[in-house]
Amino acid sequence: MSAPYFGTVRDHRCVSWRNIESFASKNTASITEDRYNRDPTSVMDLKAYLRSRQKKIDRALDRYLPRANTKPATLHKAMRYSLFAGGKRLRPILCLAATEACRGNIDGALPLACALECIHTYSLVHDDLPSMDNDDFRRGRPTCHKVFGEGIAILAGDALLTIAFEIVSTAKPAHRYNISALLHEIAVAAGSQKLIAGQVADLEAEGKDVKRDQLQFIHENKTAAILNSSVRLGAMSANADARKLSAITRFGQRLGLAFQIIDDILDVTQTSEILGKSAGKDAAAKKATYPAVIGLEESRAEARRLTRQAHNALSVFGSDAEPLHVLANYLLEREY
Repeated sequence: MSAPYFGTVRDHRCVSWRNIESFASKNTASITEDRYNRDPTSVMDLKAYLRSRQKKIDRALDRYLPRANTKPATLHKAMRYSLFAGGKRLRPILCLAATEACRGNIDGALPLACALECIHTYSLVHDDLPSMDNDDFRRGRPTCHKVFGEGIAILAGDALLTIAFEIVSTAKPAHRYNISALLHEIAVAAGSQKLIAGQVADLEAEGKDVKRDQLQFIHENKTAAILNSSVRLGAMSANADARKLSAITRFGQRLGLAFQIIDDILDVTQTSEILGKSAGKDAAAKKATYPAVIGLEESRAEARRLTRQAHNALSVFGSDAEPLHVLANYLLEREY
C-alpha cells in the first residue's frame, strides 16, 4: 500500500482548487468534534498529496487514451484536449483515498479512478454544448465545441464515456467484487436514473419554481451520484466488507451533495477568472440552485451540515480515513 503524504502544518494551511500552488493560512471552520479540527498538526501535507495523486492519475490516463495522432486524429485530439485541460481530478483522487481508507492498493484502483475521470469529462463536454448549458469556457480555456466544433465535441464525449468501460474491464477484481459488479456500479451511476436523470431534471427545471426536494433530486443525481461511486469503487477495489462499504456510501452521498451546493454558491460569489468557467451562468439561465431556492446563508449552513455528516460517516475507519477527512474539509473551504 502506498503511504499517504502527511506533514506537520502548524498554521493549518489549505490549498485552493483554483491554484494548487497558492496556500492561504487560515483557521478551519468548526465542522466536527474530532482531531482533524482540534489538532492542526495532524493535518496531512495536502499540497504534496494532491500533486502526487494528480501526477499518478494523469500518467495513467495518458496510457489509457489513444495517442493524439491515432486515426481519426481530430477525435483523439479533442478527447485529450478536454481530458488534459487542467482538471482537479477530484473524483479519481477521492477514489484512491477511499482505497487507502480500506487499506487497499491504490495502483489496483487506478483503472477505476481513470474511468471515473473519463465519465466526468464526457459529462462536462456535453454540458457545455449550445443545446445544453451553452458555455464558452471550461477549466480556464475554450470549451471543446468552441475549438473542434459541435459534432466532434459530441463524438469526443461519446468516446470518453465508452472508453471508461474499456478501462474498467482492465481492473483486477477483488474477492467480493468481480468485474461485473464494478461495471454495474459505474454504469448505474452514469445512466438514465442517476447522472443523466439529474441532467434531464436540471434542463426541465430551468425558469421554473422548483421545490427543495426537486432541487435535491437534481443535485444528488447530476453531481453526487458519480462522486459517491468514486468512493464506493475505491472501497470495492480494496475488497471492503459490507460495513465499510455502507459507511463510505454515506460519506459519498453527503459529500457529493455538499460539493454541488458549494458549486452553486461559487457561481454567485466568485468571478469567471477564479472559477475557470463562466460565473453567473446559473442565475442568467434561471437554473435551479440552492442559493436561488433557500438563499445564500442557508445554503452555506446546509453545506456545513452535510460535510459534518460526511465526517461522522468515516468513524469506522479510524486514522486510515485521514485523507478523506482532509479532502472533505478542503472542499467545504473552497467558498471561504
